[in-house]
Amino acid sequence: MPNLTVALDAMGGDLGPRVTVPAAVQALSHFPELKVILTGDQTVITTLLSSLGYQPHSRLVVQHSDRVISDSEKPSLALRHSDGTSMALAIDAVAKGEADACVSGGNTGALMALSRFKLKLLPGIERPALISALPTASGSQTWMLDLGANVSSDADSLFQFAVMGSALAEQYLQSPPRVAILNIGAEEIKGNDLVKRCAEMLSKTNSVNFVGYIEGNQLLSDVADVVVCDGFVGNVCLKACEGTAQIFIDKLRSSMMSTSIKGWVARKLFSGLFNDLKTLNPDQYNGASLLGLRGIVIKSHGSADVDALVNAIGEALHEVKRQVPSRISDRLEAVLLERHY
Repeated sequence: MPNLTVALDAMGGDLGPRVTVPAAVQALSHFPELKVILTGDQTVITTLLSSLGYQPHSRLVVQHSDRVISDSEKPSLALRHSDGTSMALAIDAVAKGEADACVSGGNTGALMALSRFKLKLLPGIERPALISALPTASGSQTWMLDLGANVSSDADSLFQFAVMGSALAEQYLQSPPRVAILNIGAEEIKGNDLVKRCAEMLSKTNSVNFVGYIEGNQLLSDVADVVVCDGFVGNVCLKACEGTAQIFIDKLRSSMMSTSIKGWVARKLFSGLFNDLKTLNPDQYNGASLLGLRGIVIKSHGSADVDALVNAIGEALHEVKRQVPSRISDRLEAVLLERHY
């Protein structure tokens, strides 16, 4: 019997329903506790469902929308003209209690603006932040935020990001996460006033396990569980990591598929390595959580394929089960009390 509902923006992402509809069907088979509300063009959605031999039923509901927020639309404009769009309907479902979480691959700025307006921020949070997991060399994960929800941030916002990221990561690790600030050097004298001020605040906070600064080349080295930075830096780092991993995987795949003697040697030597490197595929970590809201919103890559979108839906379910907004709120309350006294 399904008891967890995810509202999926069926029109979001580069390919829209061609990915979201089969992803919804696949997710329903993977997660027996799941119910999906697909928001978007009902005719397009039902046609695609029929082609998959699937029909709407109690676990798969379609809410019609005849409007879509484009990727190029400014957040302020999207906010003013969001009524009736697939993204707004998905967020509304969470706001009304009809869904436990929202997943969208649509316009990031619009998603943040609409989520903030409709779901509101948790007490003590000034700005939401995007967080996602990155694979490390040891096979573990490092969570990084902000990944682009805010182009710039002040020290107080970075401090709040650290608290939120720590609360989220702890739900996976079941132990206090190591929290670090991304900087141009590990020494205390390095960095600008922004990171120095945040570091000073975190070093005085017992509720966060602050371990200092790390540099960009340590991101995937498992020296921290949570890495904090502003959205501009975070987004650039994330895209650089994803691009580098994809190039490496594609190059190795190309060599192994070659019919030449070089390809035969590559297959003999690197087939095991290639399977190991699949863990670096960005699709496996698809699904950035918009933290700081009174509800759960997951941003999927616009270019995500079916499997990647299923992973984003799985992330939404995990956060619902772990009651992440409540965990963050509790952690913030403890930090505020600590700072007050």
